Amino acid sequence: MMNKSGFIILIVLFIQCTYAAKRPNIILILTDDAGYADFGFQGSDVMITPNLDRVAAEGVRFTQGYVSASVCGPSRAGLMTGRYQQKFGFEENNVPGYMSKYSGLKGDEMGIPLDQVTMAEYLKKLDYKTAFYGKWHLGGADKFHPTKRGFDEFYGFRGGARSYFPYRNHPASHLDKLERGFGDFQEHDGYLTDRLAESAISFIEKNRSTPFFVFLSFNAVHTPMDAMEEDMKMFPELNGKRKTVAAMTLALDRACGKVFDKLKELKIDDNTIIVFTNDNGGPSDKNASINTPLSGTKSNHLEGGIRIPFFVKWTGNVKRNSTFNYPVSTLDLLPTFYAAAGGDIRDIEETDGVDLIPYLKGNKKGKPHEVLYWKKETRAAIRKGDYKLIRFSDRPAELYNVEKDISEKNNLATSEPEQVKEMFQMLYEWELTLERPLWQLKRSFEKYDIDRMDNYR
Repeated sequence: MMNKSGFIILIVLFIQCTYAAKRPNIILILTDDAGYADFGFQGSDVMITPNLDRVAAEGVRFTQGYVSASVCGPSRAGLMTGRYQQKFGFEENNVPGYMSKYSGLKGDEMGIPLDQVTMAEYLKKLDYKTAFYGKWHLGGADKFHPTKRGFDEFYGFRGGARSYFPYRNHPASHLDKLERGFGDFQEHDGYLTDRLAESAISFIEKNRSTPFFVFLSFNAVHTPMDAMEEDMKMFPELNGKRKTVAAMTLALDRACGKVFDKLKELKIDDNTIIVFTNDNGGPSDKNASINTPLSGTKSNHLEGGIRIPFFVKWTGNVKRNSTFNYPVSTLDLLPTFYAAAGGDIRDIEETDGVDLIPYLKGNKKGKPHEVLYWKKETRAAIRKGDYKLIRFSDRPAELYNVEKDISEKNNLATSEPEQVKEMFQMLYEWELTLERPLWQLKRSFEKYDIDRMDNYR
């Protein structure tokens, strides 16, 4: 016969298991350099993305989703911490080759400072199992390693780009090596996009009974332009880079579909938050991405550099087949995940993000953000309401009403000088809150090299 203490233990375990079952699993899928218009759910009639289209239709699509930077490293730093990355000095892209040459800093040492708390570390506090798969690009030194920044499991590479096929010889950079866990470097078989998804699926199967967080950080569709021949054959009407990026996108969609199917098979899809987004605007030159109807590309502050595909599915909590038409940011993901996991966002030390779920449920009205900022060196932008001001280093500022003029064709700076003045002042005041960049470029090289560096990773 069970004694009183044994009965109490059973009750506590039952309550803990019930609480754990109610807390949602979280899967964040981040793609790399994808074009704004290069998915079926974004209007493409060329790309074949049935799995992503289906899940997007099961959730809410953000029509004004933004990243915090127009290049990979800073954007990912903002997403991972929920803070404007300039507030802790992660302003430049952390590209070892160019940055080491021009700043004198060792490339491995450019990462998220250790005093910054990552979304994985916050979720670990709530007893989530955590895993990261794919492109890290948030610091190559051992101290920045994903398993030392809150992730229980890691399979991927520390740098910003690598081959999709296994290296037969040593890659140009040690940061491009494929790594499982900490320090176990070995190349994969087959196509990397598939292997990343399979690793995520294995983790999901092992942790189906406990809340988990999976960050699936595909390097697709970033260069190098590697695609499988069978996927290339699906696009006979295309040529060159456009054909290759379509094949890479098809493989990406197929990999995502396998993850989605596994959630259904395990009967945990209804209790799983799925977020899909991209790290910055698509580069129209490097991989022939298309950002229509947006102007601009990766590396600049036009909409095509900072507005990205973005959707969330969470059955019973966000409306199916809906859109949210106010500006949101990838900075919002950390507080949204933490609150959904049962945390109190007041416990987050500092955040520039917003918990989006009350807005998606209709419990809060209006805009999550009245103002958003972007900055890289002297170039910067601010969006206030429907207006967006872009500050350049080599020409006068431009002003657009992006609600009425999504393609940013009608510069209002001359006709609305008071609006320009007000937004310049707001931008200046925000810049006073920022830290100096932790690594800066020396000024002994041409602008051409800046552009090359921005597009390299």
